[in-house]
Amino acid sequence: MNASIRRATLALAMLAMTAGPAFADQATAKPESDIKASFIAADFKVPTLVQTPGFKLVPLGPALVKVDFDAYMSSIEHLQKTFTRSTSWPHKNISDDDAMKDMETEQARFEKRESFAYAVLTPDGSRERGSVYVSPSAVGGYDAVVRLWVTKAEYDAGFDAELYSWVTNWIKKDWPFAKVAYPGRAIEWTTWDAAVAAKKAG
Repeated sequence: MNASIRRATLALAMLAMTAGPAFADQATAKPESDIKASFIAADFKVPTLVQTPGFKLVPLGPALVKVDFDAYMSSIEHLQKTFTRSTSWPHKNISDDDAMKDMETEQARFEKRESFAYAVLTPDGSRERGSVYVSPSAVGGYDAVVRLWVTKAEYDAGFDAELYSWVTNWIKKDWPFAKVAYPGRAIEWTTWDAAVAAKKAG
């Protein structure tokens, strides 16, 4: 589905132009089996609940389909410009079935330890403020790729900068990665896309 371009599957075929939550770079340079095998140690306990005073992170899955849908559909133009850089996701015609398939895909990938997609919820879990994605990188020199977005309302309130700062510290402190890529943030999108395209061509 188009929401999966944001996170899981379709953008794998089109990252050079639409680097979104699907972490499309993982579909390029390395065989999928090699990426999966080296991405994260078998004995690493992946976080499934992280709580802070202002928000909490939980894995995306079917139970969150409504709050996730409401979040990204509230910010279509904002996310098209700042996150996917494409009109492919989100868009006004995403169906309930598409949204559920996306959640099922994210849950399956999390359970298989292929990639880890989190909802950023209010402390009471009633609303999604954004999402965080931890994925393998096909670009050499990086152990993982991390992307995140927040809704337009949260962005305007300054939460994007707050969440990015918190996520970088969380990844450094609690995850087993030596070098992490943050496309669109620590790395300019043009630079990242060029690296992905070069790896793909090679």
